[in-house]
Amino acid sequence: MASAAEQEAEAVRDGVRPSPAVEQAGRRAAPVVWPGAPTPLGARCRVGPEGVAGTNFALWAGGAEAVELCLFGADGTERRLPLNELTHEIWHGFVPGVGSGQRYGYRVHGRWDPWTGARWNPAKLLLDPYARAVDGEFALPAEVYGHVRDWPQQHVADTVRDDRDSAPFVPKGVVVHDDDDWSDDRRPKTPWPDSVIYELHVKGFTRLHPDIPEPLRGTYAGLAHPAAVEHLVRLGVTAVELLPVHQFAHEDHLLRRGLRNYWGYNSIGYFAPHAGYSASGTAGQQVGEFKKMVRALHAAGIEVILDVVYNHTAEAGELGPTLSLKGIDNRGYYRLQSDARRYADYTGCGNTLHVVQPQVLRLITDSLRYWVTEMGVDGFRFDLAAALARSFHDVDMLSPFLAVIAQDPVLRRVKLIAEPWDVGNGGYQVGAFPPLWTEWNDRYRDAVRDFWRGALPDVRDLGYRLSGSSDLYAWGGRRPYASVNFITAHDGFTLRDLVSYEWKHNEANGEGNRDGTNDNRAWNCGAEGETEDPEVGALRLRQLRNLLTTLLLSTGVPMLVAGDEMGRTQGGNNNAYCQDNETSWLDWSLPEDPGRAQLLALTRRLLALRHHHPVLRRRAFFSGRPQGADGLRDLAWFTADGTEMTEQDWYAPAATLGLYLSGRDIPGRDARGEQVTDDSFLAILHADHRPVEFRLPAPPWAETYELVLDTSLEDQTHAPGTEHRGGETVTVAPRSVLLLRVGG
Repeated sequence: MASAAEQEAEAVRDGVRPSPAVEQAGRRAAPVVWPGAPTPLGARCRVGPEGVAGTNFALWAGGAEAVELCLFGADGTERRLPLNELTHEIWHGFVPGVGSGQRYGYRVHGRWDPWTGARWNPAKLLLDPYARAVDGEFALPAEVYGHVRDWPQQHVADTVRDDRDSAPFVPKGVVVHDDDDWSDDRRPKTPWPDSVIYELHVKGFTRLHPDIPEPLRGTYAGLAHPAAVEHLVRLGVTAVELLPVHQFAHEDHLLRRGLRNYWGYNSIGYFAPHAGYSASGTAGQQVGEFKKMVRALHAAGIEVILDVVYNHTAEAGELGPTLSLKGIDNRGYYRLQSDARRYADYTGCGNTLHVVQPQVLRLITDSLRYWVTEMGVDGFRFDLAAALARSFHDVDMLSPFLAVIAQDPVLRRVKLIAEPWDVGNGGYQVGAFPPLWTEWNDRYRDAVRDFWRGALPDVRDLGYRLSGSSDLYAWGGRRPYASVNFITAHDGFTLRDLVSYEWKHNEANGEGNRDGTNDNRAWNCGAEGETEDPEVGALRLRQLRNLLTTLLLSTGVPMLVAGDEMGRTQGGNNNAYCQDNETSWLDWSLPEDPGRAQLLALTRRLLALRHHHPVLRRRAFFSGRPQGADGLRDLAWFTADGTEMTEQDWYAPAATLGLYLSGRDIPGRDARGEQVTDDSFLAILHADHRPVEFRLPAPPWAETYELVLDTSLEDQTHAPGTEHRGGETVTVAPRSVLLLRVGG
């Protein structure tokens, strides 16, 4: 029979009771904890019985044996209060006298048995999943791991519990009291067909902006500054899509190399604005600062969309740190393999949230509703959304997550964008998400890139992409705006690098240039990287104009990446997720270069043109059928000889394509505001290195054509205004786009 000392050691090792150091520290806490309420989850300031003010704390921890609330003073002193009330797996208590600004965390007791997925360890201070603010930086010393990280036997390293206290090394949640009702805010509510999305990074967009005060650069307040807002308004975008602003942590492998997670796709706090972007403080001030940013953007008519990462967390796999969910109830929050010691990984980041579990689904939907109702945001782009739609193993478009979103009275009204894939089997789901959802359309990206670099075998796919991708989205009542068209995103080359590099140059990431995709579909125009060759430089600028023009004339919702309108470069790095420096930050001196200033002017012209002509942002798919007595169609395709394309033409290689968009059945308004039908347009896309003679379609298609835009011209400040007659031949310069307005 084991001795008393051996039994004590075994109890500590198995997590049945805390270590002596943890237990002794806990005895110092003596404040009274009233029963409180199990809802809402998180920390909420309220008035308790007999009018006593305090804070109610509630934490779901399904399999736990005990939960301690840990309150921290300004000097780091910790008080531990047991939460003795348990209602429906929620531990709760009301603490009188605790108010806004209080720093806190949890210690959760239970079994330590990684072989069955149980990883409770009360020596590890845990962040409240519902914390509305987070104070402190995430570092990853050995003390923040639930297991002994440096255990000599690597094959069982994650099974040996580490009893060192992690509290000095991890951030704390902050109690936030906020009764803002948003009564003074007016949301823009831009309809999907009229939307233009601008993807930006809160820090990178303003970090180098010369007209923003230095203390505000790289912060929410910086993005709210009039100089930042003015650029967005003058450009003509309707929504900003912010790279992740949920509190996130840096990965261990980056910290070891002296790098940091810049993009933020490593969330750990789904209710907390990332503290690193706050200019006003991190003891709850970041919440108010974020709201002021939203109000400033709304006042300018710009919606705020958040890029959210609910598919995984910063706790990684079995060898990752214990920061929050892993220590609260590992089996209740994460998908585990049949060998429960291991994590199911559909994200490539070590873990996957188990969205089928009611408490996980509640965490996500509570977070989403919070950001809409209390933080003022207008929509979400879901990173690796296919992982959220997996019921058990397969992607299921009837999954609980999608079903809950569809019936939720708050969430079904906001903009919902899916990144419609993950890294697991069957994860590629472009075109498969149900109505309400729009999707990033990577098939658009690939087709447009291939056309302008001369790599399309035929133009069948390009035709679908330019006209709204009806082959993907014309079902279930979906419309062309289900397709979010993009050529570049944060992940991959910038637009300028797409025409300047053919291979990735990610050496600065410290991974031997192995990271990042090799499928770039890029063409460097004759020289790899920066060059002084004037012909190469001129060609690159022309290709930039071609790509931007194609994107902004296509049917669907266009998405621009911040800086592409100014020719921003990352030096060929196509995976700059860890480059928190000038590689990723916007260089606001770029428009001082004449070519890049003209590129910015072209982007503004194109967005203004799109705004004024509904035919360029259609609400319904083209029918392609004859309409009216003259038999003209709402959409027609032409070859260079001015004749409509045949079935054989679609299957043949082609570098020249004419796209006729009829606006005569679309209501619009003239310069005086009078109701009229919209204009019709002919767009000619020519990707060959030689000029081509293009015969303009003769009547009844058009009596005359007015040249609106020619990307072969460097100065796009003013419309060319040249007029041609139907049936006339025009010369299209090498690698260029002509846009002509139909007359007569």
